Amino acid sequence: MVDRSTGLAGRRIVVGISGGIAAYKSPELVRRLREHGAEVRVVMTESATAFISPLTLQAVSGHRVHRQLLDEQAEAAMGHIELARWADQVVIAPASAGLIARLAAGLADDLLTTLVLATEARIWLAPAMNRVMWANPAVADNCRRLASREVTLLGPASGSQACGEEGPGRMIEPDRIVKALLDVVRPGPLTGRRFLVTAGPTFEDLDPVRFIGNRSSGRMGFAVAGALADAGASVCLVAGPVQLDTPPGVERVDVRSAGEMLEAVLARIDPCHGFVAVAAVADYRPVEPARHKIKKSGQPLTLSLEPCPDILATVAALPEPPFVVGFAAETHDLESYARGKLERKRLDLIAANRVGDGSGFECEHNALEVYSRDCHWSLQPQSKTTLAHALVEIIAQQMQQREESTP
Repeated sequence: MVDRSTGLAGRRIVVGISGGIAAYKSPELVRRLREHGAEVRVVMTESATAFISPLTLQAVSGHRVHRQLLDEQAEAAMGHIELARWADQVVIAPASAGLIARLAAGLADDLLTTLVLATEARIWLAPAMNRVMWANPAVADNCRRLASREVTLLGPASGSQACGEEGPGRMIEPDRIVKALLDVVRPGPLTGRRFLVTAGPTFEDLDPVRFIGNRSSGRMGFAVAGALADAGASVCLVAGPVQLDTPPGVERVDVRSAGEMLEAVLARIDPCHGFVAVAAVADYRPVEPARHKIKKSGQPLTLSLEPCPDILATVAALPEPPFVVGFAAETHDLESYARGKLERKRLDLIAANRVGDGSGFECEHNALEVYSRDCHWSLQPQSKTTLAHALVEIIAQQMQQREESTP
């Protein structure tokens, strides 16, 4: 059944498919787009037909698949110029390294590349290739050139690949592509807002091989960054040392220590409307990290530690602070510690979660107790992705209420 209530109802979308094993995901993308009310036409490169049958795409799209640039039957019905004018979005998924290179060079040597040059529609690419190809400087340069022309890249994701290797280069899932389109054509509650999010642990070096750290996986912070982007916000994510995929549409800055995180935050906080401090920042760091590896002596070792900078309090104390959301990870007395932190650091919201005994850190699921000065929300155990979207709804509501009450 077609959902005509969504933001894609009546939208005209060309789905381009280039050669690659990820082409098996393309029929699902077409199906999802049609479920959201979009009208879809499919354009395939010749190499794409080696991986998936045009008949399959015709069945799921409900229309003849376009393949040849000089096709008398196509030109008599919907030729490449008419197809380029018809579309208001062009989504190429998968986009191979070869296709990306041809687009970056401005070539028009087949139907799909010619259509891209001839259209005024927004263009989206979902790259898919081997991890080594994705890391190649030539591919990176081609992607930068396309991004400078307002072509939007979605992904790639990281994980197992058809070649048996692991790493970045997988085409993102069709649902994530559809969500990206929905965010553009259906403005979210935070459209036009800019957020800065911190995530993950920080590592404070003891010597060149050891550090003080914690068990934060970064999943909650990354989920919050993704949920903010889903709500229409522009998001910059300052991430501690974690191995997670960057959410689509999110700018990422990698840091290691609390000092580096503070520096990155202060360099980017000025234009932001909101700051969500999810990172588990170390409380203490060595006063003077050893220049050489500390050797085992068999005797007790005393470390001299000093407090790490309080990033959350620093942002909240700015002359014109953004909307500030803190996180509190507690093993007991959750509400009293969370409310104390809320008042002491002058936050707008605080999200508290209990850690230990298999909850909080290093888990796929979590639960939150969210407090403002006069409200309380209980978010029951659920996936961190779902939890993040629920938290972002609260953030959007509270920001709107604060703005409405401000003269």
